[in-house]
Amino acid sequence: MSYGRVILVTGGVRGIGRAIATRLAEPNAAIIVTHSRPNSPGLEETLEALKDKAQAVEAQCWGAEDPQAGAYIEAIAAKYGRLDVLVNNAGLAKDNLAVRLTDEDWRTVLEANLFGAFNCARAAAKIMMKARKGRIISVSSVVAFCGNPGQTNYSASKAGLLGLSKSLALELASRGVTVNTVAPGFIETDMTKALSDKVRAALLARIPLGYIGQPEDVAEAVAFLASDQSGYITGQTIHVNGGMYL
Repeated sequence: MSYGRVILVTGGVRGIGRAIATRLAEPNAAIIVTHSRPNSPGLEETLEALKDKAQAVEAQCWGAEDPQAGAYIEAIAAKYGRLDVLVNNAGLAKDNLAVRLTDEDWRTVLEANLFGAFNCARAAAKIMMKARKGRIISVSSVVAFCGNPGQTNYSASKAGLLGLSKSLALELASRGVTVNTVAPGFIETDMTKALSDKVRAALLARIPLGYIGQPEDVAEAVAFLASDQSGYITGQTIHVNGGMYL
């Protein structure tokens, strides 16, 4: 069976990941989403939403930081014939002040957010280089640029994605593969919904547009970078933060 595009979104069953997967799904596409544990919240709802939009839909349970992530991606390309778009969205946060941050929490976040993105990008690059086309897009964060108290591990991991993407962009440009990042600001997710009114008010005061963004705002930026219209853009970051960082 032939597919229009084959798209992989890591961490694609909740929040921003779900919005990205849903936005990229198209009638003749094969779209694969990953989740890190069985029975992940939102998994069934995401699959149902995608089945209405794409030709082939699949969910795979593995973490991007898994040493076997590359083998899983190679298997996806073998099954569907190629890989056109990789979105490195999977990630986690374990917040604490630096002086209280454990080695384990530092390592866990770096492995999930940065090592995992590298694992997936390296595997996808090998496939895309042979095809002489492809899109690799990683979801960074506004805190990669401005920092955030209590998030030294998260900020470092998201900043690392910028250097990773710029270097990959230079390495892969001659093969027609673009590599870019999207840096969301404060987005309405399960985490932000749990914030107190006081904390939300403080956040809003830092956003010139005056409201917290939606996952779909990030998905639109990713969709542009995944499209043919972005072919002359590589090694760049699109900021989706309501003016919080300029």
